[in-house]
Amino acid sequence: MSGIHITDIESAINHWRKQMPSPDGVTLPEPTRALAEIYALMVFERRQEVSLEAMSPEAWDAWMAWYQTTPDTPCIAICSTSQGDSICKGCGRTFDEVQDWTAMDPVAKRATWRRIAKEGSAWRFNRYAERAKAPQAAATEGP
Repeated sequence: MSGIHITDIESAINHWRKQMPSPDGVTLPEPTRALAEIYALMVFERRQEVSLEAMSPEAWDAWMAWYQTTPDTPCIAICSTSQGDSICKGCGRTFDEVQDWTAMDPVAKRATWRRIAKEGSAWRFNRYAERAKAPQAAATEGP
């Protein structure tokens, strides 16, 4: 299993900075501090991912709280895998990812989100982008 990507750590830090700003411009509230420690080590060690084992319980809890604010599925209700495509034209997931989505853990789901967003070829990101802007999706910082 892959780890948590640095961009997700950054997004979680930014989420917590908005939720719980520093009271004095110097002190970091616990969720932000826990994630910032992980982030600093990743930058220092030039790593793109952090393993779950390397995350403190506080960092994991802060990341999971951020994760709960992100859209769960990239589906836009145009599923071409049901028509035999190996990659869905609507969301960009593979047939197996579509089939196994509900059983996937949050880290695997975020890895899929990163891949499809980077590829940007799914209709979710161009032709039908307005469908992807559901109220929950519009309130987040993106996939």
